[in-house]
Amino acid sequence: MLCLTFSFAQWCAASIDDQNKGCNHTSSQCSPSTPCNNSTATTPWTHWWHLRDSVPFYLTILVLPLLNFRSATFFSKFNNLGIVSVAYLILLVTVKASQWGVQMKFLWIKGDDFFIAEFNPSFPIMSGTLMLAYFMHNCIITLMRNNDETKNNVRDLCIGYLLVCLTYLYIGIIFFISFPSPPIPKTCIAQNFLDNLPISDMWGMIGRLLLLFQLITVYPLLAFIIRVQLFQELFKNVYPSFCHVLALNIFLVVLSSLMAKFYPNIGSIIRYSGAISGLVFIFIFPFLIHLIDLQGKGKRTVLTTIFHVFLMLLGLANLIGQFLV
Repeated sequence: MLCLTFSFAQWCAASIDDQNKGCNHTSSQCSPSTPCNNSTATTPWTHWWHLRDSVPFYLTILVLPLLNFRSATFFSKFNNLGIVSVAYLILLVTVKASQWGVQMKFLWIKGDDFFIAEFNPSFPIMSGTLMLAYFMHNCIITLMRNNDETKNNVRDLCIGYLLVCLTYLYIGIIFFISFPSPPIPKTCIAQNFLDNLPISDMWGMIGRLLLLFQLITVYPLLAFIIRVQLFQELFKNVYPSFCHVLALNIFLVVLSSLMAKFYPNIGSIIRYSGAISGLVFIFIFPFLIHLIDLQGKGKRTVLTTIFHVFLMLLGLANLIGQFLV
């Protein structure tokens, strides 16, 4: 539950991520239009609208009332509106890529800021992120148990995973290949890729607004999932009372706001929480239960034990790797 709670911060922080995050500030190649720009100009407006000091708490006031609905149907239907944002982001990346062209270099030239290595020692970042993606299966089960036609759950789940996978691959790969314009190092790509578009870019601003709208539709759904899983275990009732639900929701939004203020690093939050939850729910519990089951049936062998312990060690190595990159 703690891992899921921390993952809330990625959605809250995505819309309010400080523009100085996610860049290699030591690079002299970064364009002023990228997050590597360290402009600190202040105006009277910034006193009331600061990306880390005030905006998180404004969002708290906006989102909190949406978390207290009782019906699961509301959250699932409301979340469907987020497809508008996804469609626009795909279109935005496609248009920007067609304007920028291909910006990649694979030549091994010493000191070249634009060189892209075929292998990078920081690959555990990706594996940690993938662990959270797989762990979200736990959330999907909570939602799909309320379907009218549960016999179609496997089909719907496969289609959903396929569409999500294609969306992430398309946006991530296309933006990475075409970024930047004008040429700047790939290290300047922010954890929230929209931060790489200048504030004056109208289409980028529309993308930020639609992303904020998408986050507002996703956040209540995740709060509902946490509520169901937590209260079902504690009270055997997914909605014990309004006071219980309100207290939990206040805790979630305050925690998310604090994370957005003090640690608004979307990618890092995803990979740390993913590696922790993945170690427990992907690499340890399933294999241990399987080994115990084999032991009870008298079918557990030394080779089987060694193989499953090796897989558990892979999960542990993935977690340790997050702190080494």
